[in-house]
Amino acid sequence: MKTGSPGGEPPLDPMVHWRVIQRVLAYTRPHAAKRNFVFGLTAVRSMQKPALAWLIAEIINGPVRRGDQRQAVVETLGFLALLLFTAVVFHLRQRHQLELGEAVVHDLRNDLFRNLQRLPLAYYHQTKLGRILSRVITDIESVRRGLQQVFFFSLLLGGQMLIAAALMLYYNWALFLLLLGVWPLAWITNRCFHPRLSHLSRMSAESSSRLTGSLAESVRGMRVIQGFTRQSRGEELFGAQVDKLSEDNVALASESALYGPLLDLGSQFFIAAMLVVGGYGALHHLAGMDVGSLIAFFFLPALFFQSLQQLGSLYTQTLTSLAGAERVFQLIDLQPAWEDAPTATDLPDPRGQPGAAADIPGVRVEFRAVSFGYKPERMVLHEINLTAAPGQTVALVGHTGSGKSTIVSLVAKFYQPGAGEILVDGRDLATIRGESLRRQLGIVFQTNFLFTGTVRENIRFGRPGAADAEVAEAARRLDCLDLLESLPQGLATEVGEGGGNLSLGQRQLVCFARALLANPRLLILDEATSAVDPVTERRLQHALGRLLAGRTSFVVAHRLSTIVRADQIIVLDQGRIVERGTHHGLLTARGTYWKLYREFVFAGMTGEAGGAKGNGSDGNGVVNH
Repeated sequence: MKTGSPGGEPPLDPMVHWRVIQRVLAYTRPHAAKRNFVFGLTAVRSMQKPALAWLIAEIINGPVRRGDQRQAVVETLGFLALLLFTAVVFHLRQRHQLELGEAVVHDLRNDLFRNLQRLPLAYYHQTKLGRILSRVITDIESVRRGLQQVFFFSLLLGGQMLIAAALMLYYNWALFLLLLGVWPLAWITNRCFHPRLSHLSRMSAESSSRLTGSLAESVRGMRVIQGFTRQSRGEELFGAQVDKLSEDNVALASESALYGPLLDLGSQFFIAAMLVVGGYGALHHLAGMDVGSLIAFFFLPALFFQSLQQLGSLYTQTLTSLAGAERVFQLIDLQPAWEDAPTATDLPDPRGQPGAAADIPGVRVEFRAVSFGYKPERMVLHEINLTAAPGQTVALVGHTGSGKSTIVSLVAKFYQPGAGEILVDGRDLATIRGESLRRQLGIVFQTNFLFTGTVRENIRFGRPGAADAEVAEAARRLDCLDLLESLPQGLATEVGEGGGNLSLGQRQLVCFARALLANPRLLILDEATSAVDPVTERRLQHALGRLLAGRTSFVVAHRLSTIVRADQIIVLDQGRIVERGTHHGLLTARGTYWKLYREFVFAGMTGEAGGAKGNGSDGNGVVNH
């Protein structure tokens, strides 16, 4: 079994490395034709500005100096033609590099989302939503800017500098030696600022991620914030995150504002030295210097140092983009804490045609001495042994934190047991591909999630290929079709974000219909009727009987009406099984189950007065979970 990070992410490397650039460029391989075309345009473009500067110098030093008006006009027209060609190349380069950047970001997002779907639930329990969103949106946008606006432009500027330097060497080697004297200053400046700018870029990206996480958490918890009138506390916490991001951004900007002028200072020293040395040499005819070569030489340093200054300005953006790319690749490379074994195979599926109303062959599920902890040092389940025969309904009862939801999560293979084994149809669950198991599994949670779309589309999520008539039939079999059709647009009603346009009960009905449409062999109901009102629940009882019939079912519930007919009731306490049996048998035994039942009946939470009359058989009593 493949192991990796238990849900966290590896720490950032101390420096941005060349390997990050290589990985970004690797994403251009599927688009090699466009990438090579952009490289070619960049190379041509890097020659054009030095060529324009050289042509200006030639016009001034040639026909203008000689007073040759006709030649000056011809060369000026040539200059204009080159200028027009430069504009065309500029347009093509911009267009194709933007398209290339979009193609790379498209592939990055797909790879990132593909890996997110591989990661186990433990990762999402330990990682804030905002931090994930920051990777998918903010950091990938940094990669886009880095490729579209920084990488190719940096190549262009570097090419312009090399060609300008070559032309300066051609015109006058003595003045070119002055240029070489600037390089140590530029190298020392970069050497001093690189670690600090790299660190500040990462600090800024991390602060942005934390701010996004805080915002997402606040929006999701706005009902709690307003319900407890904690707006001021929310503003205080969010304000602290905003302050931290502002501080990091200001520090980064301040460092960049110092880095750029220092590079510019070196260029100004060179120009001043060039005027002094070149002017003196021209006046005294030293080292082949004359006024003409000095004029020609003068345009090239301006282009050279302008490119150097622009590279300095891009340096901070480069580090920010690389920091974002590194964070994206960390998430793409993040390995699940566990995966299906390479030798795992599919669970045989004896079901008939999708949606068929024939009897559904349930599965046999066995827990053999299963222990589990979300953290190795803190076990949640201890030596669990239970067997669910095909078609049986197993109800899980116990106080909050007793391990009920953990058991059903293990059945669904969301987690791997720490010790012991779980068998499905006689096979160790570790040898069964999780995807194969879940194709035969239906789940209804207490707070089920609905995706943006219509009621019909959310029900069809259980079986994407189902026809409209099959979707309606699933709701009809649950005796809730009339309730869903009474919505403003019936099954075509938009549910809104997270199902916000529907009541809690309506959302649960949609989830029940979704589970039935999936036609599962194994069904998990995790407090599934808690959001349904008693009247609707009574309507659902008969439908639930049809839903459970023939299917192996695990039911976690606090309403007694959903478990009184269970074939087996498992009573849990602190991760251990303390009782098991039927509803009437456990009440007769007057043990833990009986105490739970009596506790909540006398607390007045039965839902109907009849539940308190002492025989323990009322269908609307409540057992705490």
